Amino acid sequence: MEMRNITKAFPGVVALDNIDFCVEAGEVRSLCGENGAGKSTMMKILNGILQADSGAIMINGNPVKIENTQEAQKLGLSLIFQEFNLISTLSVAENIYLGKLTGGNNRLVNWKELQKKSARLIKELGCSIDVRRKVSELSPAEKQMVEIAKALAVESTIIAMDEPTSSLSTSEIKHLFTIIRRLKESGITVIYISHKLEEIFEICDSVTVMRDGKIIKTLKTADTNENELISMMVGRPMSMEFPKRVSDIGETVLKVNNLSGNGTVKNISFELHKGEVLGIAGLVGSGRTELVEMIFGAVRSDSGEILIKGKTARINSPRDGKAHSIGFITEDRKETGLALAYNIVENIVITKLEKVFKRGLYRKGDANRHVTTFIDSLNIKTSSLNQSLLNISGGNQQKIVIAKWLFSDAEILIMDEPTRGIDVGAKYAIYLLMNELVAQGKSIIMISSELPEVLGMSDRVLVINDGRMKGELTGDDINSEKVMSVALMQA
Repeated sequence: MEMRNITKAFPGVVALDNIDFCVEAGEVRSLCGENGAGKSTMMKILNGILQADSGAIMINGNPVKIENTQEAQKLGLSLIFQEFNLISTLSVAENIYLGKLTGGNNRLVNWKELQKKSARLIKELGCSIDVRRKVSELSPAEKQMVEIAKALAVESTIIAMDEPTSSLSTSEIKHLFTIIRRLKESGITVIYISHKLEEIFEICDSVTVMRDGKIIKTLKTADTNENELISMMVGRPMSMEFPKRVSDIGETVLKVNNLSGNGTVKNISFELHKGEVLGIAGLVGSGRTELVEMIFGAVRSDSGEILIKGKTARINSPRDGKAHSIGFITEDRKETGLALAYNIVENIVITKLEKVFKRGLYRKGDANRHVTTFIDSLNIKTSSLNQSLLNISGGNQQKIVIAKWLFSDAEILIMDEPTRGIDVGAKYAIYLLMNELVAQGKSIIMISSELPEVLGMSDRVLVINDGRMKGELTGDDINSEKVMSVALMQA
């Protein structure tokens, strides 16, 4: 497959600027770059979701015009989105063959044959999913396998995967890589989009780096390294992964005493200080998110006490949490952090509408001035204040989630997976912003599944496992070996 001189522009931005991109049969090619570099736009053009303004696409040397996803599938092209494109109320078999349930003039579905063919595809992927199960009952890893089976069902020869491991555990990622290697051996080309550079070096033969809608370079993974890729992606050398800061930690702003609830949080106590980044480490399922949801009021606790600046706080709802100057950047910005169909202004001012209403009337000018300040100070890239969040990159969406809680005048910010699904350049910008916020006297609780991030950004680290506090680390004890040994300690 070859894309020649592809250009695509949206209002206010050139998403793809005369790019050339080609892949060979049986190749696993990484496509990497910052959010907004043009990766997803290029794949959507390749799969008929978007149309290029100019340029040509060649399949096996022949020019093709791809006007919709059905035509892309006929040409052997499939795209697996980061957010799965499945119908949860239908079975695995129905999803695999959706749109192809009947053949010819036959209006009846041969369910036995459909399930047989679906089971064969699932088995080829080394899985044991009952194809009669509803998709709503599947784990993220099983849904990923169904998406790949869908691509195989239409005999795809090129499969693009967008952030395929974002919701998978370590063992599930290893299984996915086994599947990708099998696809490669059978001559199928995989275009692998990921911000996780270690995965690129493990599974990909080659890598194409994009920046600002342009192809910067394509090279063999064996001929490069992480630092070189990062420099090409951001357009500058990355001298350090985590920015340095001088901590000026003050009085206790939040105290949690013997908090329990939901069967997942068990008698946890800790303190948070002014001007501090408090990291919470632990294995997936350890109770980290449930703990901070109780502090914010998204989940009710069964027992225990929360004190804000020395005074007992009754927090039974997010409204209560917000009233006590707590902001919550949730781990899934698209599901619980933002209203994607609304514009930037509406998303930011929603947390404190009284700032932009006067005598019952919405003051649009006031709202625009407030939001413009955040756009400038947080360097949010957008073509206008009225731009829908659906058309904004992940890194800029994350900044908007932070901006909405800063607009609420939150003094305590809970950040659950603050850099999930964003690129290295955007991550660094979030880290700089965190440093700036604590320098202003705000306090941050940060949860991250990326242990280096917890180690690199935290003044103290709390280690949680099975809903219980296992230890508190400071100074030289904040290292990966210590965190893991404490996390795995028996009660």
